[in-house]
Amino acid sequence: MAQMIEVKQTKKIMGRLGCGADLLEEITAVCREHDIRLGRVEAIGAVKKASIGFYDQQTRTYAYLALNREMEITKLSGNISVKDGQVFVHAHVTLADETGRAYGGHLAEGTIVFACECIIEAFEGPALERVFDGETGLALWDIRE
Repeated sequence: MAQMIEVKQTKKIMGRLGCGADLLEEITAVCREHDIRLGRVEAIGAVKKASIGFYDQQTRTYAYLALNREMEITKLSGNISVKDGQVFVHAHVTLADETGRAYGGHLAEGTIVFACECIIEAFEGPALERVFDGETGLALWDIRE
């Protein structure tokens, strides 16, 4: 059964991330700086190298793919919530190489920005805290109204 809450957009920030920064760490830092603990993020740009993950539902572990080359960020989409009391950015990314071949998955640390423009929307509403879900083995939102 779906668990949903109503949220209200409170602010939207736009900007670019620093060349050479870790993409996931930089987005998280921006969220902390602007006190965003509930929201969404999207971005486009390019990376010098990337690390993306795939969650194996059978073994309940992440496998990571290192892409040690320049790639375009054709889409980054994610959400912002709280895990263990800290701001937590959960994002997926689609990257394309020079031939147009696309790679996608869970954005992981080790993805290094060449150029990146992002939009972050902050919401107001009940806290969404990530907690362990025994059915999936993932840290998912605990929806409380």
